[in-house]
Amino acid sequence: MSTSDNNMSSMHRHLLPDLKSALQSFATSASTFRILRTVPPCRTPSAPPAPATLYVLDSSFNPPTRAHLRIATSALLHDHGARPKRLLLLLATQNADKAPKPASLDHRLVMMTIFAQDLRAQFAGQAQGEEEEDDDEFAVDVGVTTLPYFHHKAAAIEESGLYPDPPPEQVHLTGYDTLIRLLDPKYYPPGRTLAPLEGFLGRHRVRVTYRTGSEWGGREEQEKYLRDLREGKREGEGGRREWADRFEMVEGREAGEEVVSSTKVRDAVREGDMEALSKLVTDGVGEWIVQEGLYTATG
Repeated sequence: MSTSDNNMSSMHRHLLPDLKSALQSFATSASTFRILRTVPPCRTPSAPPAPATLYVLDSSFNPPTRAHLRIATSALLHDHGARPKRLLLLLATQNADKAPKPASLDHRLVMMTIFAQDLRAQFAGQAQGEEEEDDDEFAVDVGVTTLPYFHHKAAAIEESGLYPDPPPEQVHLTGYDTLIRLLDPKYYPPGRTLAPLEGFLGRHRVRVTYRTGSEWGGREEQEKYLRDLREGKREGEGGRREWADRFEMVEGREAGEEVVSSTKVRDAVREGDMEALSKLVTDGVGEWIVQEGLYTATG
């Protein structure tokens, strides 16, 4: 490990106890949403400006991957949202479908913070020649929520007072697989209709990345899912035609590009394949995984 790597490890070492303490404080509070860290730190007078558009990347981050990096960077560079822009990496401590394993929540928060640093560095390189904010003005918030559903999370963010009034437009960054869950009435008891989404989709947008693989169908099938909404075929479930305008389908990985997933990361670690790991996660995240011995256990 080089001197710079040692310095980086030392710099990150304090994150685990700090974030563990912040997470415990959140868990014992009545809060449903809290920002635990901002990259870079918000210190006056150099604090990043209040955002007009807040991009929300909501994931289990188990761990953060280069797929997350691609989704976030693409939105920040190419989405038409008003400036200044800001990114919120959001971890649900109570997920509708997933238990908190194999990496603990505090380790995930450390990796999210390191990922935010790596993302800013990547963004700075890709933003060269793009009409975007200076890197010094671009911030990433690392947040947690106890809420499992999109519309509840969006409302909690809006009502938290942590962003300016009027609150920024939220653009939620998802994959097609998550879109299917978002528009599945089974998640909205007791009526089992999509009506609870009216406030969320009336004010905010969803940027959806195409998914590859036979289980999701081709691009045409994925586009048809939103076309059915636009044509009124979901009205019987409470889906409104105009909601289709609140969604945008965007490209994910390029043709021939390797599939990146958290599962592949965990497999690479268990197999000791550091070359594969470097292609799946950012350098800082990979260093933390190796240093802390994460994902080495089977099962």
